[in-house]
Amino acid sequence: MNRAQLGAALRALRVASGKEAKAVARSALMSPSKLSKIENAKLAPSATDAERILTAIGVSDEVKAEYTDAARASATEATAWRLLKRIGVHKGQQAAKALEAQMSTLRLFQPALVPGLLQTPEYIRAILKRHNLSEDALTRTINGRLERQAILYDNAKSLRFVITEPVLRWRIVPAQMMAAQLDRIASISRLPHVDIRVVPLAIQQQDIASHAFVIRDDRMVTIETVHAEVVVTDPRDVSLYVDKFERFEQVALAGADMRNLIEGIRNDFLREQETG
Repeated sequence: MNRAQLGAALRALRVASGKEAKAVARSALMSPSKLSKIENAKLAPSATDAERILTAIGVSDEVKAEYTDAARASATEATAWRLLKRIGVHKGQQAAKALEAQMSTLRLFQPALVPGLLQTPEYIRAILKRHNLSEDALTRTINGRLERQAILYDNAKSLRFVITEPVLRWRIVPAQMMAAQLDRIASISRLPHVDIRVVPLAIQQQDIASHAFVIRDDRMVTIETVHAEVVVTDPRDVSLYVDKFERFEQVALAGADMRNLIEGIRNDFLREQETG
């Protein structure tokens, strides 16, 4: 439920109750102006705002819980992983593909995992297994992510990736598969419209690699947390992520230097495989 739908629903509930806006606003501890803005989708209500309005209207606890949860989701634009799993994780891949088709520039920062667009099938499977999906859902989601990777060969797009060195060393799959994953990253980095950079551990850092995020055309930031996917669209907040990406991009290795680092780590994995 978006802001407009939530505002209209709150207004409809108030009208149906027969209560005047001024009376509801007073009981909800807010100005009539604020209530009007919420009802007309000019202001997104917080979960607390929604709860106070609904209490003032006098709805049932069940209705109050439903719309308070909707307000919480609308305000943060967060979708819990359990909900995505319920509707089908593969549909999340379809939604991401649609977003990527519409954008011209992607900037992705990843301090923990190889970015999805760069992952090998084996790496994808290892990552997705943590969701406890059925084999059918797992296969469909893997195929969806592989289909998304076609964007890597679209010369009309500008794709910029910044990952940290631990990403290259984190053992998601066995050593031989990790070596193959690193080969893929190095190979894709040679595409003219793809820029892949690695922040090495040896460089003094001025920022904190808090979590992964994706910026699409300076208009939207997608963040994956432990419990949910969060979408940020406020320009002021988006700019914070753009600045953070650029700070890491400036200190990261690119081109031949980046590929030399990857090759060294890849060779370590291969030697481990040979002696294992």
